Amino acid sequence: MMEANYLGQIRTGAASGYAAHLLANPEASTLAIIGSGYQARSQLDAIRAVRPIKTVRVWSRNEERRHKFAEECGLTAAESAQEAVRGADIVVTATNAKDPVIENDWISPGTMVNAMGSNIANRRELPGDLVKRANLVAVDSLEQAKIEAGDLILADSWNNVVELKDVEQHYDPQGVTIFKSIGLAIEDVAAGAFIYERALATPERFADRNRAMH
Repeated sequence: MMEANYLGQIRTGAASGYAAHLLANPEASTLAIIGSGYQARSQLDAIRAVRPIKTVRVWSRNEERRHKFAEECGLTAAESAQEAVRGADIVVTATNAKDPVIENDWISPGTMVNAMGSNIANRRELPGDLVKRANLVAVDSLEQAKIEAGDLILADSWNNVVELKDVEQHYDPQGVTIFKSIGLAIEDVAAGAFIYERALATPERFADRNRAMH
């Protein structure tokens, strides 16, 4: 038995980390996170694993949860989304917002934006002018993005969209790159298979963890 919500966190974070590995400045040291829910933590862990992050600023509408998340993870709680985002090398949006949570002019050249929330056709986290400005937008699946990715559907911008599997190392210090994460069932399968194989290889470790949880 596997806990599905936690597995979803793992695979969503893993996809974002892989995208950052391909698209973000290799020397990226400043991360901004918009949102402080359960998905934000795995985003933080994944991007820290692939880039030398030194400074992290977080903002969310819920002030209490924002400060709690910042304290637990050793981050800076920003007083506004703009304060969190300006000057960041990587920007993560992890919300269920209906309307954009950042603005185009907050994003500096060379920034990677990782939009992983609001996966419904009529909801978006990113403004249309930012989506159109990007020199590359990567998605898990182009077919699924045309159904669920409100950020792209509402911007009506597809000329710069490619699937993540077709992306090689791509960092342009004068451009902006976006990863619009939707989440695919095959990612859950891959994450679950990895955990299962690790459990078979080190059964005593997983038995100890299960006893601790109960």
